[in-house]
Amino acid sequence: MSTDPARPGPAPLLVACALGIEQLALRTGDRGGARGPVTVLRTGMGPKAAERAVTRALGKESLRDAAVVATGFCAGLAPGMHPGDLVVADETRHDGGRTPCVGTGLLVEQLVRAVPGRTVHTGPLTGSDHVVRGPERGDLLATGAIAVDMESAVTLRSAVTAGPRPVAAVRVVVDAPQHELVRIGTVRGGISAFRVLRAVLPAFFEWHRSSPLPRR
Repeated sequence: MSTDPARPGPAPLLVACALGIEQLALRTGDRGGARGPVTVLRTGMGPKAAERAVTRALGKESLRDAAVVATGFCAGLAPGMHPGDLVVADETRHDGGRTPCVGTGLLVEQLVRAVPGRTVHTGPLTGSDHVVRGPERGDLLATGAIAVDMESAVTLRSAVTAGPRPVAAVRVVVDAPQHELVRIGTVRGGISAFRVLRAVLPAFFEWHRSSPLPRR
């Protein structure tokens, strides 16, 4: 069977995270089943760093049409959340703006398969420019958000600003109202979240395979 050289190959997948420990978890996860080239991008911590890194990455010809998943750890806002739970955003929010996510139901289904026994929560994921603690959780929960992190919302906003593409955000709860975390990796909750993050890549690959890619 011959290959048509004019036929474009599979679109790439860009998986963006902020921290070195998150990047380590993703790089040591199962890479089998990827639809096309996969780039794990460490953006650095905070919304400004995420915006710069994602905009720069998607400006490269090799990633121009990439689907984008924002991932890593997050703080859960809802009572009953535990470290190691998963959050699949149906939209991300930042500075009054909202970015709809694609394929939320499929991601939930695939994550249940990839990480059996873990609870998967679905709802709005809000952005912050600082680590959220104490009473501020309740204020954010009152807006309808179920979790918060500093990079996902800006990552997805920057991705769709760079051009039409499927975007999604999947976060692992490492810090919750009844389980506040002091330092990632030094307590049981952080270790549990790390192990869950290592296991999510197959779900991302299935989402990528099933997401319709826009025509330019």
